[in-house]
Amino acid sequence: MTDERRPELQVLSGVECYRLLAAQQVGRLGVDAGHYPVIFPVNYALDGEAILIRTEPGTKLPAADYANVTFEVDNIDRQTRSGWSVLVRGVAEEVTAARRGEPLVGTRARTPDPWAAGERGRWIRIVPQGISGRIVPGKRPTEAAHP
Repeated sequence: MTDERRPELQVLSGVECYRLLAAQQVGRLGVDAGHYPVIFPVNYALDGEAILIRTEPGTKLPAADYANVTFEVDNIDRQTRSGWSVLVRGVAEEVTAARRGEPLVGTRARTPDPWAAGERGRWIRIVPQGISGRIVPGKRPTEAAHP
């Protein structure tokens, strides 16, 4: 039986998905590392539709270079039982001066300062192949607190 008080899940357009991505700075990068999916929290910025991630040498860099990856960002409000989620499927590559002739100076200017300490002098660019998003509109706080 369906609960009539629960809001319907709504599908977001591509434009709405990119608007939500542009408003955030932290997401999760999903890669295949050693035959297992691994998910890393990362800070990021948008460059047009491409996603730029500033990182360090380690597991995610070789796992993401020229690989199919996923990238997810969400926002959840437990009080109103609302939220949204955007999922990007794409191809990742390490940004270097030799690739696509793009100078690293431009990439450095577009990526946010890293939250974590340590050397974060490497960049991954995700070129989206598909994007999808969902939103659960919330109830008023009194409705969420008293079902």
